[in-house]
Amino acid sequence: MIRRAHAGESEIIADVFERSHSTQTFLPRVHTLDEWREFFAQRIAQDDVWVWDEDGTVLAFMILRGNDELFHLYVEPSETGRGIGTALLDHARRELPGGFTLWTFQQNEGARRFYERHGLRAIAFGDGSGNEEGVPDVQYEWRPTPP
Repeated sequence: MIRRAHAGESEIIADVFERSHSTQTFLPRVHTLDEWREFFAQRIAQDDVWVWDEDGTVLAFMILRGNDELFHLYVEPSETGRGIGTALLDHARRELPGGFTLWTFQQNEGARRFYERHGLRAIAFGDGSGNEEGVPDVQYEWRPTPP
């Protein structure tokens, strides 16, 4: 089930993020788990944070910022391939029907294949100077097709 995150769920969201983020071995570690927990507490207070809740367990989350940005989408690594990411992406399309952009890392081939398979297209490539990890990134865009 997709639902809004509750204020007290920043720790579990940070834990899912940390496990997923750590599978990207090319990324440097720039924050502690406690810093991520504080970050996600702020995101829950300020943005639209959605979770995939399965019988009371959060297995994935996404953050929508403003009217046009999918800021984060992460799935528990052991749960990928089940359609959870697709369901969250479809939910983002419903919440942001005018379209949205997102960033991922160029080396994150799995995420890139996922987004491209779901109709997003790369619109900009960065050299890493725009993110705190200093790793080359790529911006994707989804726009609805006209009727």
